[in-house]
Amino acid sequence: MRRPLHAALAGVVATIVLFGVADLLARAFGPPAAPLLALGQTIIPLAPAGLIKPVIDLLGHNDKLFLILTTGLGALVLGGLIGWLASRHLRSATALLGLAGLIPIIVILVRPEAEALDIIPTIIGLVLGLAVFRLLIGLAPQPDVENEPESESATPSRRRFFVITGVIGAAGAAAVAAGQTVASLALDAGAAVAKLVLPKPASEAPPIPASAHPDVKGLAPFVTNPKDFYRIDTALAPPVIDPEEWSLRIHGMVETEVVVTMDELLKLPLNEHHITLTCVSNPVGGDLVGNATWLGYPVRELLARARPLKNADMVLSHSFDGFSASTPIEVLLDDRDSLLAVGMNGQPLPPEHGFPARLVVPGLYGFVSATKWVTELEVTRFDEKTAYWTDRGWDAKAPILVASRIEVPKPLAKVAAGDLAVAGTAWAQRSGISRVEVKLDDGEWTQAALGDEVNIDTWRQWKTGFSDVKAGSHTVTVRAIDQDGNIQTAERRKSIPNSATGHHHIQFRVE
Repeated sequence: MRRPLHAALAGVVATIVLFGVADLLARAFGPPAAPLLALGQTIIPLAPAGLIKPVIDLLGHNDKLFLILTTGLGALVLGGLIGWLASRHLRSATALLGLAGLIPIIVILVRPEAEALDIIPTIIGLVLGLAVFRLLIGLAPQPDVENEPESESATPSRRRFFVITGVIGAAGAAAVAAGQTVASLALDAGAAVAKLVLPKPASEAPPIPASAHPDVKGLAPFVTNPKDFYRIDTALAPPVIDPEEWSLRIHGMVETEVVVTMDELLKLPLNEHHITLTCVSNPVGGDLVGNATWLGYPVRELLARARPLKNADMVLSHSFDGFSASTPIEVLLDDRDSLLAVGMNGQPLPPEHGFPARLVVPGLYGFVSATKWVTELEVTRFDEKTAYWTDRGWDAKAPILVASRIEVPKPLAKVAAGDLAVAGTAWAQRSGISRVEVKLDDGEWTQAALGDEVNIDTWRQWKTGFSDVKAGSHTVTVRAIDQDGNIQTAERRKSIPNSATGHHHIQFRVE
């Protein structure tokens, strides 16, 4: 009989070895072979809708790292419990550890992007994990008499157990740190994507005038760098997609099914457009919004090839990773610049932003329009099909609401007394921004100076100022008005089912 603490520690270290070895070997196979990624990716669709939004609000871009850490912690707890069982029933615990190790193998096999060989790293990790488990259990010191403390003669064996356990555990943790999961989560958004050379646009986006970006220190750039562009999706790691093997299938309620390969797509006259995207999960004043120059082919032209049936009212776009989004078909057929995009800011799409192809649709929140790694456009009806997020209680059509945020000064900033500069960004796609108004504390609304409008589907930046601001704590509030006269509402509401609302205000201190 072993002491429960030693046996539990043996289970934890065996689990670290299992995942560490598998994750390290997965570097030679790709993200689908990494068991931690596979387990985390399986958990995402099972998460309750009421839990997803608070996690995104709290963690933002770190939500994926949090899920991986939580998944790993859960595995360690399970390994520790199995180890604790080994203090009394070694054979049963060993068998249970083996069965638990089969779970990630099964999960990998059922992932749509995985191949049969992708289970090899986890099988090797499981074998080594079981070997380590039996080794450490064998090294664990035993009490001289049941239910009595260990004798002094057991001290060297106890010390040896902890040293060996610590060395093996550290090696397993180092393997995890060097493995596929960490590499995938830390993927450089600017990394070059092989095999894809973008053609010159048939229609280039007009140059952005300097007057579109007010000269205020701290104001966000008018065009967002891909490294800073928000990322919200259901993939723990961007799928690895060979552009030579990618294709887009248009099917469903159409007269003719159409398949477009990347080679065919790049030979079409591609258009370039400045378009702002925003996430429905963006809190008031949040950073889940970005503006980029996108290169792609009009979706309406692709749909025209397939000739949708008259009673179709929705296009269900499918992603390589299993995600789906429901987009009103009239939005994809009208004159807005809805694109099957292959480029972002003059370069191929970064992996985490949809390489090799994604949808970009102005005027709708991303969860119903901006499908990354898109592989299918299924023409259908809202009363027949549902999408990933609409199944979780979100709006099916999700038009973007007029919104604004303050970027200067920063929340809780300390500024010098005297003249105060205030600046930020506003957006109201498909209408455009006509005015932005700002007030200091409980004062009157003051009209801000607007940067020049690039087009109605990009954000518009603004600036204003207040003179002789006295020392003390102050609040600045902003609201925007679109070209149709819609005033940004002050009513506070949560993002479900279609965007958080309210005026953005920040507090700062003048000294």
